[in-house]
Amino acid sequence: MQIYTVGGFVRDMLLRRLGFDVPDVGDRDWVVVGATPEMMLSRGFMPVGADFPVFLHPVTHEEYALARTERKTAPGYHGFVFHSAPDVTLEEDLRRRDLTVNAIAMDKDGHLIDPYGGEEDLRQGILRHVSDAFSEDPVRILRVARFAARFPNFSVAAETMKMMKQMVECGEADSLVPERVYSEIIRGLAGPAPLRLVDILIKCGLWDKLFSRLPHPDQKIRQALSNPNGVRLNAEARFALLLSSSSTPPEAKRIAQALRATSEAQQLAESFLRLKPIFSAPRTAGNATSLFSSGDALRRRQRMLTMIAMEEALSGIREIPLRNALEAWCSVNAGEIAKPLTDPKKIPAAVTAARTAAIASFFPNT
Repeated sequence: MQIYTVGGFVRDMLLRRLGFDVPDVGDRDWVVVGATPEMMLSRGFMPVGADFPVFLHPVTHEEYALARTERKTAPGYHGFVFHSAPDVTLEEDLRRRDLTVNAIAMDKDGHLIDPYGGEEDLRQGILRHVSDAFSEDPVRILRVARFAARFPNFSVAAETMKMMKQMVECGEADSLVPERVYSEIIRGLAGPAPLRLVDILIKCGLWDKLFSRLPHPDQKIRQALSNPNGVRLNAEARFALLLSSSSTPPEAKRIAQALRATSEAQQLAESFLRLKPIFSAPRTAGNATSLFSSGDALRRRQRMLTMIAMEEALSGIREIPLRNALEAWCSVNAGEIAKPLTDPKKIPAAVTAARTAAIASFFPNT
């Protein structure tokens, strides 16, 4: 039995040696060569793999997978038959991985096993597929785009981009499941260069396949995603920005729902597009009140703050008065306003008037 560290741990360790600011999360994935499930069980490992033998270490609870090969049997992410046996070599196991930079192993003494040139591709900043097996799993297109967003200095090898285009054209990518698409996209949008994820998906054709009714991001959205104004947006806000080019708010929400996006991402996409006309209107106390009321700011204050940040990213203008007005608007005590009123029908208008008056000083020129 031989045990090797594989995958992201080895890649990130080498990136740190090259000077990249990559966190050391400490978690490792391991591959075991020359073992059987019975041997793993006899050593106290706990089985967890449903499709192929994966075991949890009895102390560290890290994952140890038996070396395996795979054979494509049907379209899509799940269309594989895995073969695991003591005679499967480390090189065979590494060959089934997606990118050369993820196909490097390290033994217990720290020696690297790199049969596919991953270390050199790290030095050169290249994302390159390991073998033709790449074309059998459409999720790998999304992973390449995600890695490109995480590592802005890395380029996609020409032969890998060609293969990705062919996968889209032949229909292999049609079998992608929405949950996995959203997971990979949202992780990519969280990276330092989210626009690279979008551009790679557009270049290989997958963007138009996934978002057939969504225009490519315009210049304002591209600038917002590239963050030239220093506005910090989380991944869900960046996703909502991409959907803000939809024709209608329901359409934006429909796209988000089709991808099984989180409820918050769906609401954010729909709300921001619905409130676009108010965001575009002059900054007055009345318009701010309309924005906060229509955006349910009392109950969804954080969502409103996120939408204000999205507007800042798009316009390049810091919305300090609007942010301060939001705090003042939310601090008005509706109960105190309602106490002296004997006619309940007059309460909503009185509360609105009080809130508008509370924020008037933030917009002195209107």
